[in-house]
Amino acid sequence: MHQPELDAETPRARREVSADTNWRPVKAYVLINASPGRSLDLAVRMRAVPGIQDADAITGEYDIIAVGEAADVQALGALVVNHIQKLEGVFKTTTCLVITKA
Repeated sequence: MHQPELDAETPRARREVSADTNWRPVKAYVLINASPGRSLDLAVRMRAVPGIQDADAITGEYDIIAVGEAADVQALGALVVNHIQKLEGVFKTTTCLVITKA
């Protein structure tokens, strides 16, 4: 399976990689524990991070759920470690890779 050598965070790269019908970006749900009182603001700021398709403050064990996509697992890991985890107010993350798409 061919995987393009592109940064899937740019619009141009998204168009080019989507032209290859055998390749799909890696998608994950990132569950985030935020510092107290930070979840609403953090969800808004997270939406501006390249590679994050959406982020919402939620109730339950986690404070925020974010949807991210990247060219491969390594790029997705870099998105989580270098961008999400470095945001002020992020306490802990749990990354759930999507293994099938309907």
